[in-house]
Amino acid sequence: MPSLMPARGLYDPRFEHDSCGVSFVANLRGEQSNELVQTGLRALTNLEHRGATGAEPDTGDGAGILLQIPDRLFRNVVSADLPPAGAYAAGIGFLPQGEGAEAAKTAIEGILSDEGLDVVAWRELPIDPSTLGTTAREAMPSFWQLFCAAPDGRSGIELDRLTFVARKRIEHELSDVYFPSLSSRTIVYKGMLTTPQLSAFFPDLTNPLIESALLLVHSRFSTNTFPSWPLAHPYRYVAHNGEINTVQGNQNWMRAREALASSELLPGLERALPICTPGGSDTARFDEALELLHLGGR
Repeated sequence: MPSLMPARGLYDPRFEHDSCGVSFVANLRGEQSNELVQTGLRALTNLEHRGATGAEPDTGDGAGILLQIPDRLFRNVVSADLPPAGAYAAGIGFLPQGEGAEAAKTAIEGILSDEGLDVVAWRELPIDPSTLGTTAREAMPSFWQLFCAAPDGRSGIELDRLTFVARKRIEHELSDVYFPSLSSRTIVYKGMLTTPQLSAFFPDLTNPLIESALLLVHSRFSTNTFPSWPLAHPYRYVAHNGEINTVQGNQNWMRAREALASSELLPGLERALPICTPGGSDTARFDEALELLHLGGR
């Protein structure tokens, strides 16, 4: 089989690999703005050539954005009284379609209560699926935004340690529910989308009230796993544009260490196990391990 091109100068055909595209944008002064969000969405659209589609050009392997909690937007669109910024966690739940969504919400509320969290509000997230291809539409969940808080008013990373255990229990106990994020600090909008479809699908992203001082955008090229709504990037902490092909060994080591895993900062850690989700992608499992280390005090 002929090579693409012979090695020449800085070019080497050994480095010809398909991989997805990622971009990070931040304001160095930490100033939140809508302009920065729109800059990130333009960057994402410019990464379209780094994403992948199947036979349908309007069904993508995945695209998404991670940004700071847009408190100003949420106070405008949520009817409930939200706690102060940082003292509530928000996330988008991928729930079953139809009547199954209500049963899932009830089960989620029970788990949150067990973990010492109060549900502040549910919001049926506005979406516009008109641009989606048949494959993406047929696999599409329903989308419900959850807002929760701790009765003692804890905030920031301390609140995120509570939601971490609750979210892991939700993942393990409710097989048809997935939260791209559930945090007081950041939120992820993502899906089985092409890059231009992301802002069209989630109207929140074009609302002039949405603001952030940093964001991460990603256009996925599915390699080690098939495309799906949950496997779109970014995850809760990372976006990754390559392959980790030692992932099974990494997961085995993590599983072996869980018997001794403990942290004073995560007193309910045993309820969050296993850390790495079986069947998750290489990046998903790396993200889960990094999340544990970060919330555990690293």
